[in-house]
Amino acid sequence: MLWLLFATLLGMALLTGGYWIYSKGRPAPVPVKEKIMDGITYMRIVKYLPHSMIAHVLVVDKKVGKFQFMVTPRDEVDGGVLKARTTSQFLEEFDVQIAINGDGFFPWWSRSPVDYYPHAGDPVTPNGFTASFGEKYADGLQDVRPEPTLYISRRGELTFNKPPNKIHHALSGDRMLIQGGEIIPDLDDAQIEPRTAIGINRNGRFTYLVVVDGRQPFYSEGATFAELADLLKELGAFYAMSLDGGGSSTMVIEGEDGEPVILNSPIDSYIPLRERPVANHLGVYIK
Repeated sequence: MLWLLFATLLGMALLTGGYWIYSKGRPAPVPVKEKIMDGITYMRIVKYLPHSMIAHVLVVDKKVGKFQFMVTPRDEVDGGVLKARTTSQFLEEFDVQIAINGDGFFPWWSRSPVDYYPHAGDPVTPNGFTASFGEKYADGLQDVRPEPTLYISRRGELTFNKPPNKIHHALSGDRMLIQGGEIIPDLDDAQIEPRTAIGINRNGRFTYLVVVDGRQPFYSEGATFAELADLLKELGAFYAMSLDGGGSSTMVIEGEDGEPVILNSPIDSYIPLRERPVANHLGVYIK
């Protein structure tokens, strides 16, 4: 019997040690809710059924703090309209305090961890309509499937698919999740992937930034679009739109030392914690 007890304890130790090595560097899979800046609350939501899912949520309360939203400005570059940047590079370069990845883009491929495009600095173009500080630099006309678009006024008001008279910032996404308080019918409920989304409540006071980790067995598999919509609905979103997901999904904040802090566990080319350079981003500047 002693050998059986020893084998059991050894097996448990190996499993525990293996999981610790596997999870090292990733956010702990435990629920969290804390105020991290004036007007900013961070939540980590952990679910195990029907599959593992870790969601990272930043709630921006415009009644408490003063915020400005921005979309990555155009670059002078041949072969595209932007230089690809990781979300951390975007946060540092433009001195924002919060950043998430934005729209899908082209060209893009990921054939292996060493054969991929873009690298940081390579020219890319967003899939959908895009504007930054009043300059429209992507029309989205090359996309056969029209994308929904988030518009941000100069006063920081967010609207979906209703452009203001003067467009200040605009960021397109993959699809609408919630429209007028109702979840969009027939959202995909089969494909589980990393996800990024943005939503607002009915009166626009709260903005919800959401990133779901995925493609990481025994940690977080991801979410379907239907599950993502349910999550936004539970948070209080009246309108919500998904952004680019998969290996692009990244959430970053500025740390106390001014350096970027990645809140989630991005997975580019199936390498956990590796950030993907993407075309554009949504940043939040805290006054």
